[in-house]
Amino acid sequence: MEIVKKTFFRLLQVLPAVTFFLVVALTGCEPGCGVELTSVTEKPPTGNVLAQKIDVACKEKADLFIRYWEKGNQTKVFTTPVSPGKKEHVFSLLYLRPGKTYEYEIVAQNGNCESSISAVRSFTTKDMPLSLQEMVMPGEIQDTLPERFLKGFSLIARRDLPGQVYIVDARGNIVWYHTIRDAGFKVAHYTKQSTILSIVAPLSYPTSYGDEILEISLTGDTIFHLKKGEKGFDKTIHHEVFYNDAHQLVTLTLEKKIFDLSRVGGAKADTVTGDGIVILDNKGNKIWSWSVFDVIDPAADPDILKYKADWLHANGLSVDTDGNYLLSFYQSGQVWKIDARSGKLMWKIGRGGDFSFLKAETAFYESHAVHRTANGELMLFENGTNKKRSRVLAYTLDESGHKAHADLAIELPLNLYSERMGSAYYVDDTSILVCSSQAHSVSLLDKTGKNLWNVMTGFIPYRAEFIDSLPL
Repeated sequence: MEIVKKTFFRLLQVLPAVTFFLVVALTGCEPGCGVELTSVTEKPPTGNVLAQKIDVACKEKADLFIRYWEKGNQTKVFTTPVSPGKKEHVFSLLYLRPGKTYEYEIVAQNGNCESSISAVRSFTTKDMPLSLQEMVMPGEIQDTLPERFLKGFSLIARRDLPGQVYIVDARGNIVWYHTIRDAGFKVAHYTKQSTILSIVAPLSYPTSYGDEILEISLTGDTIFHLKKGEKGFDKTIHHEVFYNDAHQLVTLTLEKKIFDLSRVGGAKADTVTGDGIVILDNKGNKIWSWSVFDVIDPAADPDILKYKADWLHANGLSVDTDGNYLLSFYQSGQVWKIDARSGKLMWKIGRGGDFSFLKAETAFYESHAVHRTANGELMLFENGTNKKRSRVLAYTLDESGHKAHADLAIELPLNLYSERMGSAYYVDDTSILVCSSQAHSVSLLDKTGKNLWNVMTGFIPYRAEFIDSLPL
């Protein structure tokens, strides 16, 4: 029916005016749904050749959207969301290819009436800048890839200047990106609302630390922006930011506290830098906070003087299946489970932790991107600085008996070793998206470790996330 309707209204554009009364009789509306355009302005967003902004004005308030397609390929037609009840409309045409001509038409809706109110117009996108081509470069890609991966995308972010976040398709092509000139994307996360939630900061903030939370839509509009010092955002944040099920912001904080370390050879007033968790509501007000100092005394650590400037180095946070937190620490090589209500330390797994590994060789030395998989495994990227070899690991945990069994242990090739950073996430039951940060590589591996797909990056990516689909 939709195809018939589209064909019908296309025919109306070439039919003589005498058919007006016939149209009203058959469709219940006049051509154009009674909407008259006054202006159409095309203006590509600054620094983004894969999108096109179009401003549309009409005489009266109307519900409008735009259909667009690559010239010569009307079998694949995109539509923008409907812009309702306005005289002035702003549309963003996304997922364009560089150096291509696109055609589009403006369509009005009025009840059951849907009709083009413009001639078919066109624009041509610019070529992809060479500097951008060198940021994400397709590598080895197998002819046969998992169906879910073929339909999906990968999210990768650049922490350097200019800060950029990229969405890459299964052929290794950038299909969407966003640039900020004066700050890097320290970490970026694709939300359930199809937005990009990130920690951003200038280069004066090291690695994955930052002083701003920024959420943008795929059209490049700012959804949420909060700076350090505003409302409940009173400390430097780092490594992680996401929404919980209550749509509250969850992130890691940098915690500094004075301790008497004289009994272990330090000063009576020594500063120890640790980590914490903070929850902010959707306006930035603080709801809950927690610190490692709430549950453990740094003076009890025999290596505290060596590591007091960055004691445990939290590098990842996720929500467990029971709603409590899983917190990963690089320096200590541990994952902690924290009660999300009381802040109590429930258990530790890893070096010197509470769990025994059924096979000693499957114990991890450091961890990044710790999370529960859909089938309940504890999954992580092991940096492996003790052996100079990184691994992807997934465990079944017996939490009451404090035992861990490795269901998956993939030793990555030497060229994918990453001393710091990294991530691993299942795409489906048979494949894993792996970011080997310091190897400048994002790969799709099967469960034997075979490489199915990879891209090389012109920067050090902190992690890579899989996206099932993008809104059209």
